[in-house]
Amino acid sequence: MPKLSAGLLLYRVGAGAVDVLIAHPGGPFWARKDDGAWSIPKGEYDDGDDPWEAAQREFAEELGLAVPDGPRIDLGTVKQPSGKVVTVFAVGSDLDITDAHSNTFEMEWPRGSGKLRQFPEIDRVDWFPVTLARTKLLKGQHVFLDRLMAYPDVGGHVAEGEIRSDS
Repeated sequence: MPKLSAGLLLYRVGAGAVDVLIAHPGGPFWARKDDGAWSIPKGEYDDGDDPWEAAQREFAEELGLAVPDGPRIDLGTVKQPSGKVVTVFAVGSDLDITDAHSNTFEMEWPRGSGKLRQFPEIDRVDWFPVTLARTKLLKGQHVFLDRLMAYPDVGGHVAEGEIRSDS
């Protein structure tokens, strides 16, 4: 049985583009990686659990912020290169991330030292235009950007990187 994960991709339609909120993983393995390392805030859940509830829980844990109200879109499920099956929901909201703070995890670091250290699960979270998010995001998650941009109320009237004429 593959691992299951659910995530929440916030989006906002602004004057120049559609922006999405993505997160950079914390810990020593990701510290010097940027492009291709960011992720949709997500986490694992058990078979039989509600993916929407899991996505909300993981968002709150990883960002330390409540899931905002806004229109919800089911972006579906994709099997990642790792074999993990990821379900993502999008919510339209212009969330203020000033007070975002992540939960932590513990691991031995440096490896083999016997010393346990705590690291934030997410060390950065930021809004990016979809065009830049494609560079930052893990390749296996690009399909969720495509699906988001296919929705008429989201990308149907704002092309990636295009300046809207009604702004």
